[in-house]
Amino acid sequence: MSGSVPLPEGADPTVPSSDRPQGRPGRPFNWRSPFFIGVTATAGVAVTYGAIHLAMLAGGVLVLIGLALFLAVGMEPLVSWLVRHGFRRGWAVLTTVLLILGVLGGFLAAAIPVIVHQGEQLAADVPGWLQRAQDHQSWLGRLNDRFDLTAKAQTLLSDSGSTLVDGVVGISREVFSVVGDSLIVLVLTVYFLADLPRLRALAYRLVPGSRRPRAVLLGDDIMAKVGGYVLGNLVISLVAGVLTFIWLIAWGVPYALLLSIAVALLDLIPVIGSTIAGALVALVALTVSVPVALATVAYFVVYRLAEDYLLIPRIIGRTVHVPAMVTVVAVLIGGALLGIVGALVAIPIAAAVLLLVRELLLPRLDRA
Repeated sequence: MSGSVPLPEGADPTVPSSDRPQGRPGRPFNWRSPFFIGVTATAGVAVTYGAIHLAMLAGGVLVLIGLALFLAVGMEPLVSWLVRHGFRRGWAVLTTVLLILGVLGGFLAAAIPVIVHQGEQLAADVPGWLQRAQDHQSWLGRLNDRFDLTAKAQTLLSDSGSTLVDGVVGISREVFSVVGDSLIVLVLTVYFLADLPRLRALAYRLVPGSRRPRAVLLGDDIMAKVGGYVLGNLVISLVAGVLTFIWLIAWGVPYALLLSIAVALLDLIPVIGSTIAGALVALVALTVSVPVALATVAYFVVYRLAEDYLLIPRIIGRTVHVPAMVTVVAVLIGGALLGIVGALVAIPIAAAVLLLVRELLLPRLDRA
């Protein structure tokens, strides 16, 4: 060892001396030996497995956190607009949240009595439908004769009481779970929205200084895409609900407000949401007449084309540029991984990935 006093011949290195009261240190470890390489690799595998296992255990919480961050980024354009017009950040966040909650609360206050009334009307109409199913001259009776709907309904209703009670308990549990998760997402969204500039600055500080300006430009572009998609998707869903309500009122289809709300909510789900909504409304339109049901199907086909080729390009297309094939694949993968939440966030995530591929990966491949 360089700089150390050589030991006299035959001296024991473990015996203390005047210059080394605790004895002389031994040879340093060879960290490149096969033993230490194996230990390091095993430790890395164990840490990675533990991190994946913890992420799987906390999957539900992580989904709520990601959804809250997604909503906060989507609400950021409105908060930034208020800040530019003289609001302090905290007041801008509070104003935005209260405005959204006020609109939602006012809508629910006006819609719940109508929804309850239409729900009661639906329950009162069920016996009449069953009676019409026994009429072999009506379309419902012919449908019952072909598929034996009455027997299947009686079998379903004759299930054991415990099964029905378990179903009610399960639904109640799900309702409370959804309410609790919604409150958690609301609180997290407010916190994320209030601290979003600091969180963004902290994320950029983690990037090396030489690459930080580029990371800031890419990060801000991604956030703009997410924000534009969230606000644009809400506007398009509102348009879908309003137009559906007008159509149902014009043709005398029952439960117009209830169905319009369902259409607006389902339209938030890309690709398949409007299709499911159209099928649901068409089934209810069958209670009026077959021509009205067919006209409703035609309406939803036309609206879907108008939404895809007129509304989305004008409202969302300027911010989020994602090819149709990538949209379908992203929604399918997101739905398979995270359900409805995955389908909702799939398109902006796909837009962010395409941006990174176009700005980072493709130039490097071109220079290779």
